[in-house]
Amino acid sequence: MPIQCMIVDDEPLATDVIQSYLRSFSDFEVVAVFNNSVQALEYLNNHVVDVLFIDINMPLISGFELIKLYSNPHQTKFVITTAYSEFAAESYDLDVMDYLVKPIPISRFIKCINKIEAHFKKPIVPINKNNYIILKVDKKMVKLNHDEILFIEGMKEYIKVITAEKTYITHKTLSSISEELPNQLFHRVHKSFTIATNKVKSIEGNILNISGYKIPIGRKFAKEVKTKILEQP
Repeated sequence: MPIQCMIVDDEPLATDVIQSYLRSFSDFEVVAVFNNSVQALEYLNNHVVDVLFIDINMPLISGFELIKLYSNPHQTKFVITTAYSEFAAESYDLDVMDYLVKPIPISRFIKCINKIEAHFKKPIVPINKNNYIILKVDKKMVKLNHDEILFIEGMKEYIKVITAEKTYITHKTLSSISEELPNQLFHRVHKSFTIATNKVKSIEGNILNISGYKIPIGRKFAKEVKTKILEQP
């Protein structure tokens, strides 16, 4: 499946250049182009995008502000495209994948493409293959089988892993633990929750019932979540 890209820049020439560059790489597909961040943010709230190429100086909402406003449930990667080199340090505080200074030479763009491909085509984490995860809890290493986990709740830099028997708290982000889990068994349903899809007992409105726990479904996730759960055997 191609790496899906979105371009946000108020300069038509800039978007044309990036689109032209991306056409040279068969593994990449441009799915949307916008000249302002407001429309781009609305699109992101309803569609999955792998990589967003975005300018900093944009009308209404700057590129940096868009990145901060977007809750990013799908772990979209950001590439800054700008005529100003002085904002590079600030951009890396936002965990952007790359920072390209206009005019962007094709040789520099290729380096960015290689970085993106290395991220999206990295091998599957072995821990998924072994059907368990390892958590560091109170200075101990705890092994949990995938089928023990009911759901995981994110609390900024910490997570709670809830099982039928016990709750484990560890210093880890919800995004990082979600990447370790097999997506055929687990699914992000809210900015603060990843659930084991086969543990869902019922759905009422936008609330999942998992062993008596009530888990909210985020608006951005609703359609995809319900479809995936209903497809469970």
